[in-house]
Amino acid sequence: MRQKISRLLRKMTTAQVIASGFAALILIGGLLLWLPFSTVPGESTSFTDALFTATTCICVTGLVTVTTAVHWTMAGKIVILLLIQIGGIGFIAIASIIFVSLRRKISMRNRKMIQESYNLDQMSGLVKLVKRVLACVFGAEALGAVGYGFRFIPRFGAAEGIFQSVFTSVSAFCNAGVDILGENSLMPYVADPLVNFVTIGLIISSGLGFIVWWDVADKIRKVCRREISARRMLKRLRLHSKLVLLTTAVLVFGGAFLIFIFEYHNPDTMGNMPLGQKLMASLFQSVTTRTAGFLTIDQGALSGASVLLCLFLMFVGGSPMGTAGGIKTTTLAVLVLSIYSNVRGKEDVEFRNRRIRSHYIRSAVVVMGTGLGVVLAMSMLLSAVMPERSLVDVVYEVTSALATVGLSRGLTPDLTAIGKWLVIVTMYLGRIGPLTLGTAVVVRAVKRSENTRLAAEDIMIG
Repeated sequence: MRQKISRLLRKMTTAQVIASGFAALILIGGLLLWLPFSTVPGESTSFTDALFTATTCICVTGLVTVTTAVHWTMAGKIVILLLIQIGGIGFIAIASIIFVSLRRKISMRNRKMIQESYNLDQMSGLVKLVKRVLACVFGAEALGAVGYGFRFIPRFGAAEGIFQSVFTSVSAFCNAGVDILGENSLMPYVADPLVNFVTIGLIISSGLGFIVWWDVADKIRKVCRREISARRMLKRLRLHSKLVLLTTAVLVFGGAFLIFIFEYHNPDTMGNMPLGQKLMASLFQSVTTRTAGFLTIDQGALSGASVLLCLFLMFVGGSPMGTAGGIKTTTLAVLVLSIYSNVRGKEDVEFRNRRIRSHYIRSAVVVMGTGLGVVLAMSMLLSAVMPERSLVDVVYEVTSALATVGLSRGLTPDLTAIGKWLVIVTMYLGRIGPLTLGTAVVVRAVKRSENTRLAAEDIMIG
């Protein structure tokens, strides 16, 4: 049996291994949550709800059909926490560390799998890279737990307060959005700067991606050693880091500014808040839509303009090689630069005196087109099975599921059985889709000869 599994794995591509691995983890997590020890006495959990919860944890989404704080036992909450952690880090990274811990040699095929799963250009130093990823994850989560502890320990007591802090920190850094604080998420803390900015810091840092972390840290070390000047630090960053930082800044602060304008007089969201709280709530909403799923204001009360803006921010999500979902900031940046270059009549897509390779542009087009296609298809299907709900609520739910955000306008608890399965599939596609599609397109494009061309023929556009 073991040999058959080994032969099957050798025949599978990296994308197939990733898809199968996430599916297996979801099934195992669903079975564990389905067992009686995971549910508090007096409550029952259907297999659909258990699988839905496992999916939302492994896919670090945050949509829940039952209230996490009161429905699950401590054992169930620990299972949920572990699923979130595995989903955030990625099971390939976890498997690699297990191999290293057992002092098992990682084969060349497994190294190739790590390389493709992280979409890296070279294969050297992959084990060290995975170790650095885990060190960054656990270090950031520890800092976040300490920050939350100043609020949660006085409120819940030492033992429960520590668990609340750790759970919330892991969920925030992994961009899961699942919390055990109650039905209202972080709404009771809308005026608390500590909780708000600890959460914002965890979400943004994990959403930037580890490659950007290490690039920025390397340049800061060189500035401290006086190898480069502080003025030249930004210029010396990699092209990837520049694209991520610029796009993230525009989305976060631009989104916050527009939400502040759109919701300024809305009494159901932030209209009655003082100016400082409005600014903080606007920034939090802009950040959390980028796949985090926590909320401090009622999503169902947002104005139409804010809903459209949040749909866009959710769809884009975070950056590659982080814990966030969405089509990724680099995908958006490459597409915008491609449009700009074509409008100006340029053949190459350029940024900061660098040319972006064509296969990355093709990968961005595939990820964007597939994402829009899934949103359209799943929105139609979910509207068909739940015709009583508004189209806005349905599209918000589907986009949130696909981009692994976890924000909802109150539709998730009311989902029908078929609706739950549609959202489960959407969350699964959202978690593995951009990663596997982007990897597959880039790998195939690199292998294909650039000299291969078919005969050309003219068509009309527009």
